[in-house]
Amino acid sequence: MINSRFISFEGGEGSGKSTQIKLLAEKLSKKRKVIITREPGGTKEAEKIRNLIVRGKDQKWSGSVETMLIFAARKDHVDKVILPNLKKGYWVLCDRYIDSTMAYQGYGKKVDIKLIDSLNKVLIKNLVPSITFLLDIDPKTGLARSKRKGNNEIRYENMHINFHRKVRISFMKIAKINKNRIKIIDAGQEKDKISEDIWKILKRTKRI
Repeated sequence: MINSRFISFEGGEGSGKSTQIKLLAEKLSKKRKVIITREPGGTKEAEKIRNLIVRGKDQKWSGSVETMLIFAARKDHVDKVILPNLKKGYWVLCDRYIDSTMAYQGYGKKVDIKLIDSLNKVLIKNLVPSITFLLDIDPKTGLARSKRKGNNEIRYENMHINFHRKVRISFMKIAKINKNRIKIIDAGQEKDKISEDIWKILKRTKRI
């Protein structure tokens, strides 16, 4: 299957996704062709949409508007980056994907789950990763990490702590529904231990 080399990383703000993607890419790239990408974003056009979503006042968009913007970026990203690279034999490691939309906009902002499912089906043909690592962390700890000096993409970080708690619960709900694909990782551990746990899961599931 074409998505066998497609891996996503999910989690709340400050969960360490970017760090773990880089560490996994270093290991995989010793014998494989690997690209790292992200959502929203991943293409020149989608990055413009990202800037609209992750910057500015926390209440400037409704959940429905955010969802439409995210799927516009995702469609461009899938068509121009994810699918072409999978077809060329690359491993694609993506920082956030459809599960974030479900957790943040679907459950978090009460956007109709059926709408998200429909957009996923129509626009990206239900393309999902073969495995997803959910880096679970207490929202207070994660937000403290994410609000570091120099981070200008803090629109979501500025949302109320209760929203982030809801997102965490939502991720766990999504993981339970998709337990064969989503693997929960304790993101409160040292980064090398997290990286080791991820590598062990990939070996155990015979993906490497």
